[in-house]
Amino acid sequence: MKRLFLAASLLCLIVSCGNDDNYVPIESNLDDQLKTLLTEASEGKGLSYFMLPESDDYTNIPQDPKNLITKAKVDLGKLLLHETALGRNPKIEEMRGTYSCASCHQVGAGFSAGVRQGIGECGVGFGIHGEERTINQNVPVDSVDIQPLRSPTILNVAYQDVMLWNGQFGGTGTNQGTEANWENIQENFLGLQGVEVQAIKGQGVHRLLVDEDFVNETGYKAMFDAAFGDIAEGDRYTTLNAALAMAAYERTLLANQAPWQEWLKGQSDAMTDAEKRGAIAFFGNGKCYECHTGPALNDKGFYAFGMGDFDNSNTAIVLDENGFQNVKKGRGGFTKNPDDDYKFKTPTLYNIADNGFYGHGSTFTSVKEVVRYKNDGVPQSNEVPAENLATQFGTTDLTDQEIDDLTVFIENSLRDPNLTRYVPETINSGLCFPNNDEQSRSDLGCN
Repeated sequence: MKRLFLAASLLCLIVSCGNDDNYVPIESNLDDQLKTLLTEASEGKGLSYFMLPESDDYTNIPQDPKNLITKAKVDLGKLLLHETALGRNPKIEEMRGTYSCASCHQVGAGFSAGVRQGIGECGVGFGIHGEERTINQNVPVDSVDIQPLRSPTILNVAYQDVMLWNGQFGGTGTNQGTEANWENIQENFLGLQGVEVQAIKGQGVHRLLVDEDFVNETGYKAMFDAAFGDIAEGDRYTTLNAALAMAAYERTLLANQAPWQEWLKGQSDAMTDAEKRGAIAFFGNGKCYECHTGPALNDKGFYAFGMGDFDNSNTAIVLDENGFQNVKKGRGGFTKNPDDDYKFKTPTLYNIADNGFYGHGSTFTSVKEVVRYKNDGVPQSNEVPAENLATQFGTTDLTDQEIDDLTVFIENSLRDPNLTRYVPETINSGLCFPNNDEQSRSDLGCN
């Protein structure tokens, strides 16, 4: 009878807990261990140091003081970044209106390209997550807008003050003292941060065009008026203002629904034990936090890990061999300081599981490959001087179990599963997006 009573009591407890909306999971020793490591990694600031704000919490999102975030700018920028009608300055006329910024920064690939080399104009097809975009074989190769490095994600860019792998875009902060190297980046002299400068410069480089005709023909006039009503109408419908709107939108692209973020907010069962062990490796023996820190898990530094480049592979296309020698040097190619050679900007790690390619040269195709590579410390490239290699390269000595757990943490806990909330249902032109070529329209179900 006593055993029956105990069994019934236990069943009642289980049922009541399962139906209790206020039920709080019991924390484990793994949680305690992780919190201790986070306190140390944040120099006493605690868990809040790693938390991303909500995407409409403009006050707490890092922003350029010369381009304050407003809802009107964000709404406009959200459409413009995906607008294929912006492809109004093509090299090949038949490609007009077939590409957009999102051709290389689309949601299915975590706002990256989904292919080894991002392709703007003269790209065809999309597939499911952008993985089937290829070069149009009917156009000259030198007309193709193809990227010399892997297209970095625009997720969490609010936590960078410079942009591109070498950090050349941005006229403040990190780039102070590099003014002598801005000859071909006059936009830096506007005193804007990297997100804004890239949005300006990128329109010209990637053959996009915003002017009064575009605004009137595609129905964006009212949105420009709402976002930039304080600017004289004659100066309102411009590349600059389009860039400021896109940059404001990009700053709101935050992976704040990732399981790691939920765990930081107190939901202890948001991560599995394996993921928690991976986080412990990340902030412990793996030394990952020494570069990947803060809310976006990236600092503002540049590091050499000896990864390969596009010219290491027969599957990549290098259009400018002479210029590419400079590109390969990363930060050093911009600053002309040999100490910066082959060093590249720390990327955010959120949603990289969606990218499919890793490293500035896309020389890895899995997260685990990268983790093991950094642990083993054998450079892919023989051009990188040993003295320039990061101190974390080959010095972590992780076990196979730690590598497995760390991989799970990065792939699962740092993946926001709901990024489609940042993508418009339609764009003002009514065209297909992020690409509008015939094959992409078929792949995307736009026909």
